[in-house]
Amino acid sequence: MERVPEPELMEDKEQVLAYARADFEEPNELFLSTFKKAVGEASGQVLELGCGPANLSLRFAGANPNCMLYALDGSRAMLEEALRQLESAPHAKGRIVLIHNRLSEASLPQRYYPIVISNSLLHHLHDPMQLWNAVKMYAASNAWVFVMDLVRPASEAQARSIVEKHSGGEPPVLKRDFFNSLLAAFEESEIREQLARSGLGHFTTEIVSDRHVAVYGRM
Repeated sequence: MERVPEPELMEDKEQVLAYARADFEEPNELFLSTFKKAVGEASGQVLELGCGPANLSLRFAGANPNCMLYALDGSRAMLEEALRQLESAPHAKGRIVLIHNRLSEASLPQRYYPIVISNSLLHHLHDPMQLWNAVKMYAASNAWVFVMDLVRPASEAQARSIVEKHSGGEPPVLKRDFFNSLLAAFEESEIREQLARSGLGHFTTEIVSDRHVAVYGRM
């Protein structure tokens, strides 16, 4: 199945609220458990590329109490929702800094980071090299990089089956966006090609669920 790109930014209020209120317990836990297996516990400065409404940011900060998280997103609407989430999360007070900017334009508190993470951003990008270029731009020498994203199914029918299996009870807007995201995702072989073009071919790619791929390694 050919890739069908979707809009890069989520700015629609209905989309943002549906995404923020959705039950992402399973994929968030998958991200954390796979990160722990591959990297271990995070400490120090962590840069998150594409934080959305901060659902994962809060979970990551809770699971890694010795880290300071700088969470970047290009959608102001998403970050407004993220700010509301942070206000009701005392465990993350002062440990998550939200940054509104696009990948290549970000003004960050520091130049390089020892850990760079990203969850479900790659499939949104019309040019996937934006993510890998940002990784090279912001990751310190020998930094850990951990990315998890959707992987494109073989057909639209398979995509619809995955949506019903994992989001059957969610609002229609979320099911629609999930379906579109699956069609916009990359196959593992395409991600391997992107990594090779970026000089990151030594990174590991691993299919970790029926719809997710993890990419990780040291710079």
